[in-house]
Amino acid sequence: MTSKSSLRNICILGGTGFVGREIASRLVQKGNSVRIPTRNRQRARNLLVLPGIEIINADVHDESALRDIVSGTDAVINLIGILNEKGRDGREFYRTHVQLVEKLITACQDNDIPLLLQMSALKANAETGPSHYLRSKGAAEQALKNLCGDELSWIIFQPSAIFGPDDSFINRFAQMLRLSPFLPLARPYTRFAPVYVVDVANAVCCALENHAAYNRTYQLYGPEEYSLQEIVAEIAQILKLKRRIIPLPDRLSKIQAWFLDYAVPGKIFTIDNYRSMAVSSIGTENGLTALGLIPTSMSTIMPYYLVHQDNQKRLALFRQRNGR
Repeated sequence: MTSKSSLRNICILGGTGFVGREIASRLVQKGNSVRIPTRNRQRARNLLVLPGIEIINADVHDESALRDIVSGTDAVINLIGILNEKGRDGREFYRTHVQLVEKLITACQDNDIPLLLQMSALKANAETGPSHYLRSKGAAEQALKNLCGDELSWIIFQPSAIFGPDDSFINRFAQMLRLSPFLPLARPYTRFAPVYVVDVANAVCCALENHAAYNRTYQLYGPEEYSLQEIVAEIAQILKLKRRIIPLPDRLSKIQAWFLDYAVPGKIFTIDNYRSMAVSSIGTENGLTALGLIPTSMSTIMPYYLVHQDNQKRLALFRQRNGR
């Protein structure tokens, strides 16, 4: 088994995303070298200034390219995932979440890489997940456990909704609240225990350095539970917006999901999202605590970045109006 001190060259698939950027930053701060493949180098421009970051142009779905991508690294982190697909039959979910993981396992085995860390989701389950998203995430977990073998260790993280300055969760609802005096809210009583992106990044760093974390699954969630309606109401309060939040019953929630999925471009909210929210994203045993970390409260972090972003928008609008 490779010693923890030798896990210094890390490959991150999905490293240009919201969570990936935070993990990459934390890893290089600890003296690691980080390789990030991307098909859009422009998305990685903020990472290029960090020493120890290698950005390569590559298609991770190409098996030959994938073997070259991970070659020479000591551990691989897979963050690639989608919340929606172009179609509605689950094919893209399974291609992205399951088939890619199977290819990645083979690539790691071919290169004698000792560790693969997979970002999954709370309530992922290949058999009982209510949506393509949760079933495909669960199937990827099964692939890791069944295919890795003795020479390739795995770690699975199952986070609740991840929040932070650039998230697509809190910021999406903030944008909706800014645009409309009322918000019809589907699945308003689904519960979440949002986890801070910095906590997730620190958990990755801790797990990579700890052999006791290998071949284990960690749920990652924050110290507070909220219904979706409570989260949206708190966002409105922080932004000092007087908005009417209308909790939709299940029947109307489904109609809203159908309309936004089939009639509105952009996949704002889909039938599969609606099905995913049939189960609450709350955990039973916090992996942050198990890794020696203290979960960060959303209520202490969210006001700072929401207000800061709101002030930045006002400043940009002022400059635009005054020709600056």
